Amino acid sequence: MIVTLTSFGNDHDAATDVDVVVAGGGPVGLMLACELRLGGASVLVLERLAEMDQTVKAGSLNVPPIEALYRRGLLPQVLEEQRRMREYFQAFARQRQAPPPPPPPPPAPPAPPAAPQPPRFAGHFAGLFLDAALIDGTDPDFADRGPAASGAMITQQAVETLLGRRAAELGVEVRRGVEVTGFAVGEYGVTVSTSGEPFRAGWLVACDGGRSLVRRQAGFAFPGTGPEITGHQAVVEMTGTEALRTGWNLTEGGVYVFGPAPGRILTVEFDGPPEDRDAPVTAAELQTSLRHVSGADVTITAVHSATRFTDNARQATTYRLGRVLLAGDAAHVHSPFGGQGLNLGLGDAMNLGWKLAAVARGRAPERLLDSYTTERHPIGAWVLDWSRAQVALMRPEPGARALSGVVRDLMGTVSGTTYFVKRISGLWQRYDLGHGHELAGRSAPDLLLADGTRLADHLHDGRGLLLDLAGDPELRALAQGWAGRVLLLTAACGEGPELSALLVRPDGYVAWASDQGVGLNGLQTALTTWFGPPDAAVGPPGAGPFGVSSASR
Repeated sequence: MIVTLTSFGNDHDAATDVDVVVAGGGPVGLMLACELRLGGASVLVLERLAEMDQTVKAGSLNVPPIEALYRRGLLPQVLEEQRRMREYFQAFARQRQAPPPPPPPPPAPPAPPAAPQPPRFAGHFAGLFLDAALIDGTDPDFADRGPAASGAMITQQAVETLLGRRAAELGVEVRRGVEVTGFAVGEYGVTVSTSGEPFRAGWLVACDGGRSLVRRQAGFAFPGTGPEITGHQAVVEMTGTEALRTGWNLTEGGVYVFGPAPGRILTVEFDGPPEDRDAPVTAAELQTSLRHVSGADVTITAVHSATRFTDNARQATTYRLGRVLLAGDAAHVHSPFGGQGLNLGLGDAMNLGWKLAAVARGRAPERLLDSYTTERHPIGAWVLDWSRAQVALMRPEPGARALSGVVRDLMGTVSGTTYFVKRISGLWQRYDLGHGHELAGRSAPDLLLADGTRLADHLHDGRGLLLDLAGDPELRALAQGWAGRVLLLTAACGEGPELSALLVRPDGYVAWASDQGVGLNGLQTALTTWFGPPDAAVGPPGAGPFGVSSASR
């Protein structure tokens, strides 16, 4: 397939194979590819691995990515996977706590299945767990979140599988077993070299992990702090587990975690980084580490999945250099404590996808991409510091243990728990859009509309949404200039904030809002900023789709 890359404001076109090549087919790359396709861009995903990596990785999603999947109609699949995980974890807990069961009684008639109730997300900080009963549910950040109000237990592999199916439904081409080996950037596109044939694209996005080849070859600065710990995470078979305590355990030797799934272990030692990060992880290495940290005489008899990690924390100074962009671990690396990595990467993909699609298809100027770094870089920097703070608190030394006691006391209060939950769950995240309304830059409230639908139901196709809650003819007339890019919905809302109108970006964040009686000040600017100039038919006389005369194009 040959498509044309349009350079905004320039009548020179360049033939390309696809609008965007995504290097890396993990969850972040697949999420980005889905968003690009919804935005009308052609996309090719190149993944080095022939099969999905089954190494034990992230096991949960916090609120922003759950909201993103919900807004694309994928929440039922997430909740079903969570139900399976909960049953798996509960079986392990019963096995550890209960005595051997008596012979089963004769079977009784089956009871009707109970509706799944997703757990309210609480989480932990440096192994110190939060009590969900202490959350202040009246905090305004918890309001109007709808069905995606909490995080979900779901493995990284399940997320990748879900997004892979979604990508296939949208017609995304994913080529596995194809490694990106280099690229050359021209004025109008990028030629991507691979282990097979080369590809021409308008843009290249690196979703190829913390050791990103694309990031290195493009010359992105990647400052940060070096590693000081050695961590292991694995799924194993072992004997001698009676002496292991389930959950997170801080010891004189470091930290270990046992469970919540059978055979799942995690160890952290604070005596420096591993000598060889890339060497195969052996049963002997895991056994030595677990014995040292736990003091238990365990014997590991088989290893099903194992990986090393460190607290190396680095972040690219910008997420874009010309036609090359970074997302996920390619843009930022940190320790896995707190489970923020996958969530952060999916947030990058959701933020970038619709913007890059609009630029690639000529609907918006390249300056729209500047907002990607502006919005996502501060959140990435926060995650790095959040990770560093947890490593510091877990150190097996008197100062860290004393500070841990202080933090534990704070976490035992309503205000303290609420603070930590909002931070861990991502509810605090907001973009500075320069608009004065309190909702601007926040995740949109999931308003329940009078027809029984919710706001998220109208975001499935990846377009922007202009919600007219006051039946304003002036608003409807203005919106016609963006009719193909923004869905105009006139609806009543019986509950929620006293709003008259709401402009929601494709990623679900509020671009503009107005309260009843305030008017439409700033709406045209917001529409132009995020969706490009109005269509020629309703724009200024003689104006083309980019605000330049059609005769001059």
